[in-house]
Amino acid sequence: MGTSDTITTPSVELRRPSRQEMRAMGKTRARALSDALFARLAALERESAAYSYVRGTVIELNMPLVRFVAGGFRHGSADPEDILQVGTVGLIKAVDGYDHRRGVEFATYAIPTITGEIKRYFRDTSWPLRVPRSLQELYLRVVHCSDRLEQTLGRLPTPDEIAEELGLDPAEVVTGLAVGCAYRANSLDALRQDQDDPNGRSLVDRLGVYDREFDLTEFKEAVRPLIRELSERERTVLALRFWGDCTQAEIAERIGVSQMHVSRLLSGILTGLRERLADEPNEPAGSG
Repeated sequence: MGTSDTITTPSVELRRPSRQEMRAMGKTRARALSDALFARLAALERESAAYSYVRGTVIELNMPLVRFVAGGFRHGSADPEDILQVGTVGLIKAVDGYDHRRGVEFATYAIPTITGEIKRYFRDTSWPLRVPRSLQELYLRVVHCSDRLEQTLGRLPTPDEIAEELGLDPAEVVTGLAVGCAYRANSLDALRQDQDDPNGRSLVDRLGVYDREFDLTEFKEAVRPLIRELSERERTVLALRFWGDCTQAEIAERIGVSQMHVSRLLSGILTGLRERLADEPNEPAGSG
């Protein structure tokens, strides 16, 4: 794209600026050149090489509009290059749909077109689950109305109130609110209310807690056949500890020995059982 390239309008011949010149060009000059190029486009056949050449120049000349609009959408994990590409698609649509004879400045027409294209991109790609566009739009209508009513009422509006405001069936509002679950995953710490718990509890508070007895269940069943081979005193100590849930001090008091002696007994019994289990890993629990 050399500096010697020229673009001929119906009334004047223009030298096509280089890419560097376009980027350094002031707004006033860029607007004047853009208006001249649109006038030239209107006089060309769309299928002609000249039309493609001038159209490409207009697009490149107005790329600052894309960068300006895209700058307002650079948030979260979105790739800035993706946003620029989507914005460029919006610019191309604006160039193809613009009619300079209506007296509206191109920037006034192009910025909403570019913005709308980027918004559609976020709307279509930011949902963790694929949701039909009609439901996405329903969700956005419902949630925006809910926000407005909350400001007016000073509380969360009911589905019936939202439905009345939007002229929808309450069931549609409920559907729209439910769609929001696919758009944003709720935190485990977020409060949830229901009939059984009107004050609300977080989901993490409703989760089950770790039960230490689960670790002992498999061990108890696996060693049950081996326990029969222990002495009566050893079986008593194990039964009191693991089935009776007694402390070592309580066991010591029950069998008339010191706590230290109980500790040594348990250690020796468990070591022996582990060794035997290691030697017989496939023996079915409860057999024998």
